[in-house]
Amino acid sequence: MKAVAMPTVSRVAVCGGTHGNELAGIYLVREMLKKRADGTEPVSVVTVMSNPRAAQLCVRYVETDLNRCFTRAALSAPVSETSPYEMIRSQELNALLGAQRSVDLLCDLHNTTANTGLCLITYSDRDWICLHICKHLQREMASTPVRYVHFDIPLNEAYSLDSVGKHGFAMEIGPQPHGVVRSVIFSAMQEGVQLMMDWICQFNSGTLFEGGWVDVYTMVKNIDYPRDSETHMISAAVHPDLQDRDFCLLHPGDPMFLCFSGETLRYRGKEALYPFFINEGAYYEKGVALSLARKRRVQIPSVRSETLR
Repeated sequence: MKAVAMPTVSRVAVCGGTHGNELAGIYLVREMLKKRADGTEPVSVVTVMSNPRAAQLCVRYVETDLNRCFTRAALSAPVSETSPYEMIRSQELNALLGAQRSVDLLCDLHNTTANTGLCLITYSDRDWICLHICKHLQREMASTPVRYVHFDIPLNEAYSLDSVGKHGFAMEIGPQPHGVVRSVIFSAMQEGVQLMMDWICQFNSGTLFEGGWVDVYTMVKNIDYPRDSETHMISAAVHPDLQDRDFCLLHPGDPMFLCFSGETLRYRGKEALYPFFINEGAYYEKGVALSLARKRRVQIPSVRSETLR
């Protein structure tokens, strides 16, 4: 593939606390805020505590999930003092990071209780900047599996904070219980952010990054827990053979749930798919036991900043 010249990534946002009980991102942002820029950095970095009220209370959200408040409809809806706090906050963040002042790259830091390793979650499978950053992290982070997850949703329907940047992704790392910070997860997130910034600085300076291939996991569907037909309460847990096996291929007939009655329920899909966000603690309220993805290899071109064309 022919090398692609792209605009420099001159303004970057690193956001934490979009969910106020996902602590690795919150503490990393607090550390970053302690280090004031002296104006000599090659990249302007905006560091943001996305949901300060939820972070202070150590809860996922105060009134509604902030990371579902960035659809075009939500961002253009009228708000007042009686509007949910997160709806007001989403419009504040959009004014700061999106709209006419859109940052070049927005990295939103998240934790999951699922055994995902480090995932870059984005709405595009053809964003060469995000894919090259993923390729760079995969090469440099020997101790942490790094994967690229694609939510196949039109950008005008995108609902999460990372969608307001020109390029953007959620950096999701697990497993980590909500309301807890684990040193190994914090360190992996810190390393991931530093490697992202290193790549951006090299890219801006004119380094040519060779193309190649990146495995992309495109989300296909969500699976709910089995439920009692009368009470609608869940009637099974994730099967122990599936628990903690995020991104391990799930074949038709494999155990999926273990009913509280002792019965094993098996995966009844027609194709083998890759499960992720298995038994994510925050998704019980959303009716999601796990997500399923299809994997394919995406060829990415060599890229360099267009300043040196």
